[in-house]
Amino acid sequence: MADWHVNLIPFASDIYAYLIESDDALAVVDPGEAAPIEAAIKALGKPLKQIIITHHHGDHVGGVSALAKAHTVEIFGPAVSQDKLETSLGVKYAQGVKHGDRFDCLGTELDCLATPGHTLDHMAYYSDGHDGLFSADCLFVLGCGRLFEGDAAMMWDSMLKLRDLPDETVVFCGHEYTLANLRFAQSLSPKRAALVTHGKKLKGMRDEGYPTIPSTIGDEIRFNPFM
Repeated sequence: MADWHVNLIPFASDIYAYLIESDDALAVVDPGEAAPIEAAIKALGKPLKQIIITHHHGDHVGGVSALAKAHTVEIFGPAVSQDKLETSLGVKYAQGVKHGDRFDCLGTELDCLATPGHTLDHMAYYSDGHDGLFSADCLFVLGCGRLFEGDAAMMWDSMLKLRDLPDETVVFCGHEYTLANLRFAQSLSPKRAALVTHGKKLKGMRDEGYPTIPSTIGDEIRFNPFM
């Protein structure tokens, strides 16, 4: 298993892509814009080898076409929307993935978890070797994704899949919605001391300009009302 480092790439006002870095190559998860990814690639000085897509929304795939033209990459994404995305983005997948599939990402196996609810094609990707989860718009810090295509029962089933992962699993989600989610969580349990303390920590991070991502499955089980 190769060593990994996950670089958080913010863009727009609240969106995150992730640049996975091994000793000699890079893979990007959900490049919603190409420019910030290209800047990070240049700074790291390593070739981009893979693009990994969680779902079809534009803020997660907007940079795929430009990156695919500029680099020699393999593209992995949900099989459910493969034909639509290959056509709209003008790319070809190396593999359209389904629940239970695995593929090699820079020397480490990624498990593919179907997590519909936000969209019908939504996939999350988990590395047990690195205790890392790319949850995109299914699981957020203290929240879950809006139901655009699925229903509540579908999303609940998806959340249960993620809740079953080890507590130490590091959660890399798609958006910085934490403070809004915190307000909702605290409205449900305004006197819960542990949540108040956790909330102060998160607010302090944002006040100082730091992201609240990553979280962990353990913290989400403790504090996220949807978990």
